[in-house]
Amino acid sequence: MAPISAADEPAHIVENNIKNNKIVIFSKSWCPFCQKVKHLFDSLNQQYVALELDLHEKGADIQNVLLEKTGQKTVPNVFIQGNHLGGADATMKAHAEGKLLPMLADHSHGFDYDFIVIGGGSGGLAASKEAANLGAKVAVCDFIKPTPKGTSWGLGGTCVNVGCIPKKLMHQTAILGHDNKDSKEFGWVLPEEITHNWGKMVESIQNHIGSLNWGYRVALRDKKVDYLNSYATFVDKHTIKTVDRRGREKVVTSDKFLIAVGGRPRYSDIPGAKEHCITSDDLFSLPNAPGKSLFIGASYIALECAGFLAGLGYDVTVMVRSILLRGFDRQMSEKIGEYMEKNGVKFIRETVPTSVEQVEEGTPGKFKVTAKAKDGTEIVDEYNTVMMAVGRDPCTGELGLENAGVELAKSGKIIVNEEEQTNVDNIYAVGDVIEGGLELTPVAIQAGRLLVRRLYASGTLLTDYINVPTTVFTPLEYGCCGLSEEKAIEKYGEDDLEIYHSNFWPLEWTVAHRPENDCYAKLICVKSENERVVGFHYLGPNAGEVTQGFSIGLKLNATKSDFNNLIGIHPTCAEIFTTLSITKSSGKDVAAQGC
Repeated sequence: MAPISAADEPAHIVENNIKNNKIVIFSKSWCPFCQKVKHLFDSLNQQYVALELDLHEKGADIQNVLLEKTGQKTVPNVFIQGNHLGGADATMKAHAEGKLLPMLADHSHGFDYDFIVIGGGSGGLAASKEAANLGAKVAVCDFIKPTPKGTSWGLGGTCVNVGCIPKKLMHQTAILGHDNKDSKEFGWVLPEEITHNWGKMVESIQNHIGSLNWGYRVALRDKKVDYLNSYATFVDKHTIKTVDRRGREKVVTSDKFLIAVGGRPRYSDIPGAKEHCITSDDLFSLPNAPGKSLFIGASYIALECAGFLAGLGYDVTVMVRSILLRGFDRQMSEKIGEYMEKNGVKFIRETVPTSVEQVEEGTPGKFKVTAKAKDGTEIVDEYNTVMMAVGRDPCTGELGLENAGVELAKSGKIIVNEEEQTNVDNIYAVGDVIEGGLELTPVAIQAGRLLVRRLYASGTLLTDYINVPTTVFTPLEYGCCGLSEEKAIEKYGEDDLEIYHSNFWPLEWTVAHRPENDCYAKLICVKSENERVVGFHYLGPNAGEVTQGFSIGLKLNATKSDFNNLIGIHPTCAEIFTTLSITKSSGKDVAAQGC
């Protein structure tokens, strides 16, 4: 009989399995608790080694060794990366508390970090916190280059500092002003002259933003994410150089990178643009009232900002090169323009600026804007504030992406696959910086979180970029989900579409004597697919709240009959979508019929 080797000794079997395997389950094949633990690791797509003690010739001896080593006699007995976790209860508890996946994280690559996020906006912060939750060692690099006017801000990205948050709050300011006028018809007695304090509004909004900036810093600290307030550039695919505001350099390495740097406003290439114009990066913290204002561009940013300034009582003009709200439904876009024009916003159509000159200093100063119309006519006027809103460019030009081999599109945006992975296997990108993506904060957040779950939690879910709801916060708000009428015709053909539509009159507008037919609803349906709704469009109060709820219907492939069978809440604006019966093809009048 051959002598027993040391490798056959129960103690060696135990130690060898623990040392050489990421997950070891000392188990018995018939044990339901062991099966439960195995199913858990299977569901997490985690490979494990299960040593079935009831089938092993030295099973009883191995169990005794485990008792001596861990103080636990029962099975399952789970070890992760050489560390004893315990039995079924301990394993399930660790998973329920979010502690199991961090135990499984692999830090054997030898770099300083597992995951570095470049960009401290919504997408980057969401991804960094999620990665830290899943056990990765994470850092966030964020550095804001001041605007030509010297404006800078804190952690949180465009949305928090110079986008969605201050925009919505200033929009709300304008709504309150309009409500003050309406309130008199409802019996409120107000002073004849009501004035607005620009400085107070800006101070209050900036204080709120400051609290958000601080909250993000605290959240990163609590998640044990390192915050590097430095500008990062790639040295190679695993290395970046960071430079802080004092010029101090540091080289940092990481196994994986996420680029989430977003974009910044573009300036027209005309004399005086950068010297004398502001952008949305400056407007929300502008220390002085803007006075007579010109907005160059017809993007949603231009129309939203022009809209709330007009609502605050300022003289506002919008200079439009071609069409309003490119990329949105044309009918809805023109209705927005018509409403804004009726309510005091002036539009200069088919015109481009050629120069901006300062004619007076001050806060605000005065600037002469020269422009050229399509017919060649020269237009000259003077304004106190001139804001460029002609688009945004991705912040990729100075990241050193060429050193890492990352491919860019002609737009300067980063090319990624459906998993948000660039052509470089360890570098990913989300948010406004990716080619073909949607420049919406919630999309960046969703993409960042799902990416991290795929990287560190064996997730499989991809970001769905179809049927994403959005809202334009113009004076009359516009919410939409799915296809514009133009895109629907392009995809399905005009003959296969049935478009249901109607004007409507919000009850709140009746006593205030606001116009009856400014608000409008439209559903675009595909005839050959049982009138599946592929386009949802709403122009009216609280568009974001209305659109958010209905958008799940489009995600679930709702048909027109589903909308018909939904009982509306009365009296609301949203109920119009449960009663739409007039089609565009019928040619019938859609004027509002009252409540």
